[in-house]
Amino acid sequence: MPVEGSCHCGNVRIQLPSLPAWVADCNCSLCRRTAWRTAYYPPADVRISGETVAYVWGDRMIGIHHCPVCGCGTHWQTLREDFGRMGINARLLDGFDESAVQVRKFDNAA
Repeated sequence: MPVEGSCHCGNVRIQLPSLPAWVADCNCSLCRRTAWRTAYYPPADVRISGETVAYVWGDRMIGIHHCPVCGCGTHWQTLREDFGRMGINARLLDGFDESAVQVRKFDNAA
């Protein structure tokens, strides 16, 4: 069943084929500070509308997008090679219930 979501102000809208079955709880310096729960989807399955701004750092492999109006982190996309997936901030999805999905711990702290 298709699912939608948005940033706080509604400037950025997200459409996905379904709610995620699991999400990542990453402890990297960025995810830890922003409290994302990341859901992964093939880029072809994701529709994002509205303006976003990418934050790029470190090895410059991904752009971490956020709404320029309210600042909510929305998604990440690869900048170089195709990973075959992109990350969506599941906390922005309508109907997302973290207690109803598996939360996988990703140890990416360096």
